[in-house]
Amino acid sequence: MSDTTIPRTPGAPGAPGAPGAPGVPGAPGGRRARHAKRPAQSSPQGPRSPKDPGGTGTPGADDARPAGLWSDAWHDLRRRPLFVASAVLIGVILLMAVVPQLFTSVDPYDAVNCRLGDARQAPSADHWFGTDNQGCDTFARTVYGTRVSLLVGLSATVMTVLVGGLLGLLAGFRGGWPDALLSRVAEIFFAIPSVLGALLILAVFRTGTVWTVMLALSMLAWPMTFRIMRAAVITAKGQDYVIAARALGASGGRLMFRHILPNSVASVIVVATINLGVFIAAEAGLSFLGVGIQSPSISWGLMIADARPRFLEAAGPLLFPAAFLSVTVLAFIMLGDAVRDALDPKLR
Repeated sequence: MSDTTIPRTPGAPGAPGAPGAPGVPGAPGGRRARHAKRPAQSSPQGPRSPKDPGGTGTPGADDARPAGLWSDAWHDLRRRPLFVASAVLIGVILLMAVVPQLFTSVDPYDAVNCRLGDARQAPSADHWFGTDNQGCDTFARTVYGTRVSLLVGLSATVMTVLVGGLLGLLAGFRGGWPDALLSRVAEIFFAIPSVLGALLILAVFRTGTVWTVMLALSMLAWPMTFRIMRAAVITAKGQDYVIAARALGASGGRLMFRHILPNSVASVIVVATINLGVFIAAEAGLSFLGVGIQSPSISWGLMIADARPRFLEAAGPLLFPAAFLSVTVLAFIMLGDAVRDALDPKLR
């Protein structure tokens, strides 16, 4: 047998470098064959998408942000019909207090609009809620009385949050004798009956203005906010993030206002929202007793007190401001309940 071999021409089937030559390294045909038979490899996290360039399998993973307490609570509140209904009511009431001219063109503070000959009229097209004992339009007085009632409630709420919140933050963070001293002072105010204490304070001032009523209510209500804030601060003070910040050398002021306060204020906000409605009702009660808002100012409680002697002759001057008062207090209480449910994970 001859040792000579028949040379293969380039391009012949099976020749090195020939198209379609299987198993020959470096052959173009071999690369195409291997690539055609190789199955598509997928990432264990799933296929990539234009919104997920990292291949994590989660659309929009790069755009995701960690949800905080407030953003999560707002997302939950928007889905609650109770919150939406109370927010709409409060929005209308606030608009009525800020711009009463949008609801009535009658100025109840102008004596020209009050005629004794028109006293105790029934509701009509000219006077939607009728007239009171002085012949003034009850609807106009009810609308303008919203401002004073809300101003007392808002100012008393802000005062109790500032005083009680700051003292509770200091007592809970410092501990020791500051905590003991402030706690004993708060217990003394807790022992004073609310109505009796407010009557005593207003009797001393002898001026029924918005600021004196606000001061009387705030002096008796700040201990509740103090105790709630103190308990929340004591709980937050032992958390790991506070211990880590202290170990890194954070000052006391930074620990209180940067780390502890933002994580302790949620419960105070819930209580303040509910207390706002309670303060509005308390102002009406004090004005009804004759020690709250005085004329010529207009408030719902003062209107109820003025209409009480002639209630059987004309019920509108008493019932309509009482209805506005009840709806307003109920709206703030419902708002506080909705905020409490949204901020407390245990109630979801």
